[in-house]
Amino acid sequence: MAKIKLEYLWLDGYYPTQNLRSKTKVEEHENFQGTIEELGNWSFDGSSTKQASGGASDCILKPVAIYPDPTRRNGYLVMTEVLNADGTAHESNARATIEDDDNDFWFGFEQEYFIMDRETQLPLGFPIGGYPGPQGMYYCSVGGKNTFGRDFVEEHADLCIDAGLNFEGINQEVASGQWEFQLFAKGAKKAGDEIWVARYLLDRLTEKYGWYIEYHPKPIKGDWNGSGMHANFSNTILRTCGSKEKYAEICEAFRPVTKEHIDVYGEFNDQRLTGLHETASINDFSWGVSDRGASIRIPIIAVEKGYKGWLEDRRPSSNGDPYKIAARIIKTVKPVK
Repeated sequence: MAKIKLEYLWLDGYYPTQNLRSKTKVEEHENFQGTIEELGNWSFDGSSTKQASGGASDCILKPVAIYPDPTRRNGYLVMTEVLNADGTAHESNARATIEDDDNDFWFGFEQEYFIMDRETQLPLGFPIGGYPGPQGMYYCSVGGKNTFGRDFVEEHADLCIDAGLNFEGINQEVASGQWEFQLFAKGAKKAGDEIWVARYLLDRLTEKYGWYIEYHPKPIKGDWNGSGMHANFSNTILRTCGSKEKYAEICEAFRPVTKEHIDVYGEFNDQRLTGLHETASINDFSWGVSDRGASIRIPIIAVEKGYKGWLEDRRPSSNGDPYKIAARIIKTVKPVK
């Protein structure tokens, strides 16, 4: 019998921005295969996470995805959904609201973030009491003058790949200390699971560097780009229709529900969606081919393939919940036939 370490991950009840929580369960298994079917539900004190009262504090953790933990011997990362004691989905459980049982929707999320020094509480490369050079030379930069945190970012990429996530790339972003990684998955729930696990690995890695990750969409005021989590998405229609008119119809389906999307696209997003710095205004809705100043961009590659591909919603913020974002996009797009 071998002992294995199961790190159960869940989202707490803080609103509107939830936080990751986790705790370790050590179990003995004779021949553990690393599957969900081998795992049982667990419980936690919901009164400590704004998910229950002290008089009825137990909430249930239901495993929904499992990945090898690359930093632990015999370790696994277990993404879970939070349930009420009676087995129903907790009100904080956005994953349970996703209507994509056939995995027809594919999502590619571009997660931007700032690496912050814990002592100065400034992004890497920012001097105390001042500013680095203006943005422009940091994007996809190389060299010690403009690039900060590469070793950390490379280590995080390796952890994600070793955990089995469908990790697709990294690049430094337009501000000093700002980076991005990309993940893709077939199925909205899986895409959300992988973003949250990747965020967990990112946050945990900062513990040994003396840094922390800032997901606020506009942590540095002024002439600096904010941080988003662009949502690239497709379904069978977008991947195969070959119709400019159908692409336009799907884009226009977002217009009357602009507020409903913004409501779940992340806290403080009004500070980022100003109409400047490669964003559309939070008060407007627009779409266009290859337009990074639009709410929704039609990628030029999809056009070149005869309108077969995907769309990019550029509005979600870096602190947005991928489950909520995916659920809302599906609700808007799915009725279009």
